[in-house]
Amino acid sequence: MNVNEHEEPQDQGGEDAQVSTGAPADAAGVPEAAIPELVIISGMSGAGRSTAAKCLEDLGWFVVDNLPPALIPTMVELGARSQGNVARIAVVVDVRGRRFFDNLRESLADLAAKHVTRRIVFLESSDEALVRRFESVRRPHPLQGDGRIVDGIDAERELLRELRGDADLVIDTSSLNVHELRAKMDAQFAGEEEPELRATVMSFGFKYGLPVDADLVADMRFLPNPHWVPELRPFTGLNEEVLAYVFNQPGAKEFLDRYAELLRLIAAGYRREGKRYVTIAIGCTGGKHRSVATSEKLAARLAAEGVETVVVHRDMGRE
Repeated sequence: MNVNEHEEPQDQGGEDAQVSTGAPADAAGVPEAAIPELVIISGMSGAGRSTAAKCLEDLGWFVVDNLPPALIPTMVELGARSQGNVARIAVVVDVRGRRFFDNLRESLADLAAKHVTRRIVFLESSDEALVRRFESVRRPHPLQGDGRIVDGIDAERELLRELRGDADLVIDTSSLNVHELRAKMDAQFAGEEEPELRATVMSFGFKYGLPVDADLVADMRFLPNPHWVPELRPFTGLNEEVLAYVFNQPGAKEFLDRYAELLRLIAAGYRREGKRYVTIAIGCTGGKHRSVATSEKLAARLAAEGVETVVVHRDMGRE
């Protein structure tokens, strides 16, 4: 798996494209503590810039792709005025913004004058690895023009040479896969806290079909169906009467305990492999009683363990 797996082909801006902007507004009056931390991600096309940016996004950074360098100080100023809502900004700068790339050094000097903490991450890779990646997706290099892929790589390397020399962190992705690159980014930017995992717990009815986006599926049809209890039929798994009925059945509490334990094991593996989002589908016949009750209980368990959790009842009310 190549490190540029998530780098979708991008349209190159027209040669006449222009961005008109005045000098960044004075940051006077903005407390220095409010100035966001800044990371500039750059490097060779195909070396994994998009993967690195996605990793920072998953770690809670505000990520802007292909922002003209002249606008970086303005973006930082806007973050400083966000009342703490944008504390960390990552900007991807690459050769798609060729005309604006010359403004980067001026922007960096402006940021230094404003005492902005910034780091430059440069993604590097060998010519052989880059050629192989471009050929695998059957896309031209953005700078090759009428020439070969290697011509575009040479032109880009020359253009980025000075920036590479200024980089705070250079990552050679020649022999790295996506997960290994994410692990390196996590090691640099996650700090002491483990990268966050976000979970969606979704109840559903098997009679309406499996959720196509489910990573894990559990089947609650091994429990008696409250639908066949006349006084419970009108209710849903959100009602206390149904919750009590479901979790008083043999095996219900044991299932919840063991499934939560299994999810802890799976979640640790997901984090190691760079997976930050998981959808857990809990099904019963109609998606009204057993799956809803179990989803609510499971989501509460996950939230108590620090997993950011959203509950969705896909089919409740559909009958």
